[in-house]
Amino acid sequence: EQLALLAARPLRAGHNYTLRIQYSANLSESFHGFYKSTYRTQDGELRVLAVTHFEPTMARMAFPCFDEPAFKATFSIRIRRERKHLALSNMPIVKSVNLSPWLVEDHFDTTVKMSTYLVAFIISDFKSISKITSHGVKVSVYTVPDKINQAHYALDAAVKLLDFYEDYFSIPYPLPKQDLAAIPDFQSGAMENWGLTTYRESALLYDPEKSSASSKLWTSMVVAHELAHQWFGNLVTMEWWNDLWLNEGFAKFMEFLSVSVTHPELRVEDHFLRRCFDAMEVDALNSSHPISTPVEDPAQILEMFDDVSYNKGSCILNMLRDYLTADVFKAGLVQYLQKYSYQNTRNEDLWNSLSNANFSFFCFQICPTVGTDTNELQGDGFCRRSRQSSSTAHWTKGETLDVGAMMDTWTLQKGFPLVTVTVRGKNVHLQQERYVNGADPPSSTGYLWHIPLTYVTSKSDAVQRFLMTTKADVIILPEEVEWVKFNVDMNGYYIVHYEGDGWDRLINLLKENHTVISSSDRANLVNNVFQLVRVKKLPISKAFDLTSYLRREREIMPVLQGLYELIPIYRLMERRDVDGTEEQLEEYMVNLFKDLIDRLSWSDEGSVSERLLRHSLLLFACLHRYRPCVDRAAGYFAEWQKSNGTLSLPADVKTAVYAVGAQTPAGWDFLLGKYGLLAFNTEREDIQLALSFSGSQGKLQWLMDEGLRGDIIRTQDLPYITVFVAKNPSGYQLAWTFLKQNWEKIVEKFELGSSSVAVMVTGVTGRYSTRSQLAQVKEFFSSLDEKSSQLRCVQQAIETIEDNIQWMDRNFEELKTWLQNN
Repeated sequence: EQLALLAARPLRAGHNYTLRIQYSANLSESFHGFYKSTYRTQDGELRVLAVTHFEPTMARMAFPCFDEPAFKATFSIRIRRERKHLALSNMPIVKSVNLSPWLVEDHFDTTVKMSTYLVAFIISDFKSISKITSHGVKVSVYTVPDKINQAHYALDAAVKLLDFYEDYFSIPYPLPKQDLAAIPDFQSGAMENWGLTTYRESALLYDPEKSSASSKLWTSMVVAHELAHQWFGNLVTMEWWNDLWLNEGFAKFMEFLSVSVTHPELRVEDHFLRRCFDAMEVDALNSSHPISTPVEDPAQILEMFDDVSYNKGSCILNMLRDYLTADVFKAGLVQYLQKYSYQNTRNEDLWNSLSNANFSFFCFQICPTVGTDTNELQGDGFCRRSRQSSSTAHWTKGETLDVGAMMDTWTLQKGFPLVTVTVRGKNVHLQQERYVNGADPPSSTGYLWHIPLTYVTSKSDAVQRFLMTTKADVIILPEEVEWVKFNVDMNGYYIVHYEGDGWDRLINLLKENHTVISSSDRANLVNNVFQLVRVKKLPISKAFDLTSYLRREREIMPVLQGLYELIPIYRLMERRDVDGTEEQLEEYMVNLFKDLIDRLSWSDEGSVSERLLRHSLLLFACLHRYRPCVDRAAGYFAEWQKSNGTLSLPADVKTAVYAVGAQTPAGWDFLLGKYGLLAFNTEREDIQLALSFSGSQGKLQWLMDEGLRGDIIRTQDLPYITVFVAKNPSGYQLAWTFLKQNWEKIVEKFELGSSSVAVMVTGVTGRYSTRSQLAQVKEFFSSLDEKSSQLRCVQQAIETIEDNIQWMDRNFEELKTWLQNN
């Protein structure tokens, strides 16, 4: 993707030359470059708009440019349009010139110095609403005219968030305006173009009457993410795509930091762990990659936009903030942003800024005494052993903290550590190794992390800290304890195994008095116990012993984590069609949460966390055929259908009601009829999900075909629909056949290497667990060209199936016995 230009005579160093290129192109039919999007008005008229999406390497599809992040430049943009349209770009319009009775040319102010991938322009007939922030920035939300009444929540959130970031970073937002535009056809969630952020409609529009609590949370987080990028990514940009995480990991992390301050009622902290667990799921595979990885061609660059760059990136930043303290962390970030404004950076630039900030804050506190020695705490707030010290409990002040040395262990090697804890009297023996899944896992020699360990014990709920920088170490406690829990609130990106009777003690604690430890700690234990089964450290019966405490659990994080661990096991069983064991498992799962489900009100009352829990549990109960739930949902659906969809259903129970309604052919057709109507646009994703639960293969096939065609169901939603169909026992074969038959069209539409393609590949094959399924998947991908067969998502899919086969071989009989006895 390069162009060579030959000059008539040699160019002289130090001279300025101006290059003028005449070029033309059609609007793209995909979701990138300068592309076409359409929508229908309330009266059914089809309208067209043109919009850009350039990240990572698509600015070149719109205009010739040095299309790499380090070639920052200023951009002067002029756009010619019809009078009925409105043109938007990164900067405000400085003048409009009438060229003819029907043609206008808009001149936009010159941009600040920035990378090509952040340039943006939109030509549409959108309407907008605006407000001014307390720092004087004009914020506007643009949508198709019929949906402008759903823009108010995003506008208010954007104003609050922009003010928060200006204060937190101590750097003014450098542009006069910030526009947020909801685009009808949009591949990803959103894009941070400087001064003109773009979103898929479901990420920006919110209807207080009809939208669910999860949609309010999602909108707040996405807006927070894109606005964080105005500093992290736009003002300071990574030098090359190998360090994409400097953009994305940060924006993902800042979502939590900002929204917890601007919208405390959303309790975003209840959702952070889930991200780290998601990241660990792909990071545990051998096909994972270090956060910072060399990339060269556009497909490899696109593949960087994954769970590792985004979620793992945010989790290790959270761990670093917990380690350095919030004040030091903030001071380091401000220093980094101020020093490198309008420039490009590498990993080490960030670590240097954080080390310098830590040095400025350097101060001593006293460590807990161990034995007779006095201990001192390092300025980072962590007790640490010097390299020379013997294994006696002698704490010393170490060297000044080197953030780079520590963080390189988290960014330059893939995977994460498994810390094994063995308590012998007052001595806590620690060992670290790489946690890795797989049939024959590679050796973990050569892997070593600097792990900021935290722990609480039965004797003290004060968080103790210890930096582990060697393969093995010992902590000496002041007294013997009944139990110890490491990785407090899961602020660290590592898994813990408790040797000996360590797990039994924690399981007893959960059964007797689970609220002694925090709900984050409980969710963390639920997750870790199942991850340890995967790597043969624990039997499946131990993990199920732990889950039995969930009958008394009421908090959202541990309950949802229980579902996230149990449902995939149920899906594996269901696919294998094995002797009724899956029915016993289903019965066990429903019984675990039955009391909680019975206590749920079918309404929208309660805190955001209570509403989200209600939404998830009712859908779970109805899908797993819990009679009281199914009957009630069917009753609601019948009334709703009788009112021709005018009856107002509580937003948080709609998904369950629609899912039950879609089980009958008439209910399915009725839902589909409502799907395309403007009145139901905020419920489109709920209806899509419900339609995918049909038992009719014909209907499931139609959904996927229609998603590819893009008339009734937008093609942007095809990846999710295909994965939903694949999760349906009636549809999992159909989804695989569909993916194979339409591979070329899918790649043409979504691009090789994109997360959309990855979602389909891993989502469609994720629950396969037989050798014949593995052979089919290998055969199909090896028949493709090298670029397709070498995709990381293909390696992930194959590894996951191998892991599933092994999991079933190893655990099935034992689980069957456990279910019979419990």
